[in-house]
Amino acid sequence: MKIRYIVYIAIALIIGYLVYNKLHGDNKKNSTEQGGGGGKNTKGGKKGGPVPVMVQIVKDTVINTTIDITGTIDPNERVNLISQTAGNITAINFTEGARVTKGQVLVKVYDQDLQATLKQNEYQITLAKQNEFRNRTLLEKEAVSRQEYETSLSEYNTLRAQADVTRAQIARTIIRAPFSGIIGLRNVSPGGYLSPSTSIATLVSTNPMKVTFNIPERYRSLVKNGSKITFNTAGSRKNFTAIVYAIDPAIDPASRTVNVRARAANPNNEITAGGFAKINLILEKSPRTIMVPTQCVVPDLKSSKVFIARNDTAYAVNVKTDNRTDTQIEVTEGLKIGDSIIISGIIQMRPKVPLKIVKVLH
Repeated sequence: MKIRYIVYIAIALIIGYLVYNKLHGDNKKNSTEQGGGGGKNTKGGKKGGPVPVMVQIVKDTVINTTIDITGTIDPNERVNLISQTAGNITAINFTEGARVTKGQVLVKVYDQDLQATLKQNEYQITLAKQNEFRNRTLLEKEAVSRQEYETSLSEYNTLRAQADVTRAQIARTIIRAPFSGIIGLRNVSPGGYLSPSTSIATLVSTNPMKVTFNIPERYRSLVKNGSKITFNTAGSRKNFTAIVYAIDPAIDPASRTVNVRARAANPNNEITAGGFAKINLILEKSPRTIMVPTQCVVPDLKSSKVFIARNDTAYAVNVKTDNRTDTQIEVTEGLKIGDSIIISGIIQMRPKVPLKIVKVLH
């Protein structure tokens, strides 16, 4: 009896499953057929309708080709002051960190022995000159031989040359500023012994300053004497300008770069020597250039193309491109001023596709 009830229950479950599957299967099929038909109709509607797009009117654009590089800042002139002679320092005539002028006496070295030698030479020159004059007079009267006269003349000239040597030695005991500038910290003291290997101080000329930097080889033809650069330093938020005045004629074979040097005015000493310069270099300015959004340009096997809108219809135009920025690309051929270039819906664009212009950018 119990087995019979189990069989009845199993048969009922099977029949219920078949009925449920029949009813829901038919509904799903009908829904699919209806959905498929609707999809075809919708697809057909999209295919035949205009594509909504935004367009941009092509116009002239000023484009600057710039690169950001780093450089070093150097003084216009810099020299390590040393003496050409040895001796005790008798005077120091400058203040550390002060401005000095060209020709100003900075240090004086003992020269009393040289002064005495010069005075002795001058006495000997006076006597030799008198002797030369006397022998010249006697030679005219044929009272002395020409050999005697030439001997006295040679003695006179020799003493004059010795005096010139002594004067040169005395001049070397005076250290002067070779140019106007700011003198640094001194390394000597009054009374100390100064030798040619001793550094006295460093003299720098800080106005103007030199900015030296390297540019890639491919930009060499775009940089010329007179080119303007803008830079700033870590010690100041101010932007400074400099003018290129020298370009190395050779390319560094290791880095493939060219050394360039510019001169920056520094009347207020705002630029510090030895610092780094963050440089913005304008390489080229094209006043009549067509720039379009990068996404507008569709690459092709042989060229690139863009789509323009004309009479609410899309047309493909082959173009040639050149410089790029982060968001734009330069078009050198294929477009003209006033064209309406399509900037949205590019993936749906095909030649002769009908358009619905929703926005125009100028």
